[in-house]
Amino acid sequence: MPFAFYVFLFSAGSAVGFCSGLLGIGGGIIMFPFLLYLPPLFGLPAIDVKSITGLTMIQGFFASLSAMLFYHTQRLVHKGLVLTLGLSLFLSSLAGAVFSKTVSDKPLLFIFAVMALTASVMMFIPRSYAKDDLREDKVSFSRPAAVSIGITIGFFLGMVGQGGAFIIIPILLYILKVPLRVALGSTLAIGLFSSTAGLAGKIATGQVPFRTAALLLLGAIPFARVGGYVSQRTKTQFLRWLLALIISATAIKVWSDIF
Repeated sequence: MPFAFYVFLFSAGSAVGFCSGLLGIGGGIIMFPFLLYLPPLFGLPAIDVKSITGLTMIQGFFASLSAMLFYHTQRLVHKGLVLTLGLSLFLSSLAGAVFSKTVSDKPLLFIFAVMALTASVMMFIPRSYAKDDLREDKVSFSRPAAVSIGITIGFFLGMVGQGGAFIIIPILLYILKVPLRVALGSTLAIGLFSSTAGLAGKIATGQVPFRTAALLLLGAIPFARVGGYVSQRTKTQFLRWLLALIISATAIKVWSDIF
């Protein structure tokens, strides 16, 4: 591989890691199009979709872990929410990751596009910012709804190699009515459940190129904590609209490629 390819991987890991901490996402919604579209644009070797799903899983896991530890120190990780939604995601995500081995690239891309479009539409629904700075001990939610949501979306997240933050955050904000900062911190921890299950499935079926992943992680892990620090000093209105724009841009790009 050319040296420029290694520089690209480190840079992509750093940029997406920073976004993970800033926006409470594992980074798959950004990393997926980065790895799919940018290498050919820069004259670098293309990466196949199955390898990309494995790379997004391993990058998402370690970036989420790094950023989540920072959010935990700020009392923005709701343990009850994490366990309820995270555990329900775990097995269904593992099943989806293993099943994805038998699915061709085009259907995986279509599933990813549908989920991104759904999340994008939700993020543009008007909402109040009044409680967004509450800490986790002041937050409540519906446990039955959380379990149902985890089981439903986990399988598809495992298939497309996503921890699921891009769709979990809108669900927490608009369905479970969780304040934004707690939603971001808790989503990082929730993503570890689906990422662990999905990553195990990807590794077991040989879909993770470890040398490539190592370069992504060298940038992603430290910059995820930097992003978390910046996020705590940023208005929640800005964070919400930035999330909406990132998710929407990705959905538009993926849908344009499908058609």
